[in-house]
Amino acid sequence: MEDVKIPFELTHAGIGRVTTLLAMSMGLEQERQLKQAVKKLGYRVCITEVGGDYGEFASKLQRAVIGASLNNGVISKSPTEVHALLHAASEAKQSFLMNKSDANNIAVKVCITRGEHWIAVGMFGYSAMSTLTNHERVGLGIMHI
Repeated sequence: MEDVKIPFELTHAGIGRVTTLLAMSMGLEQERQLKQAVKKLGYRVCITEVGGDYGEFASKLQRAVIGASLNNGVISKSPTEVHALLHAASEAKQSFLMNKSDANNIAVKVCITRGEHWIAVGMFGYSAMSTLTNHERVGLGIMHI
């Protein structure tokens, strides 16, 4: 891996801040650089995207976070690790979508970060009752493994 400079905002950040910053990264190059820095700090990390209306979102989110986490080595296929991941994802979804009526048009970037004993799921994106009223939202869930 190339010599990666760790941004100051990450050097003393906890798993929640790291996850939220990655979810909020803008563009593939910034995402790539931040992922390298976070991995250098000892975290395992992956990013995926999910969209749809409320009915689609919950099932898509579950499949996306499990698939991305397994495919990128963030978790193993053990019941304990999958369970912790799903709890963190559920918590993030609840904080992202506090009101079901605001969930007819959802588009989010989802970051999953794994430390030694904790896993975090962060979401940043847009949702609203209509595409005309979309606005930014953020959600975060953290669970002990």
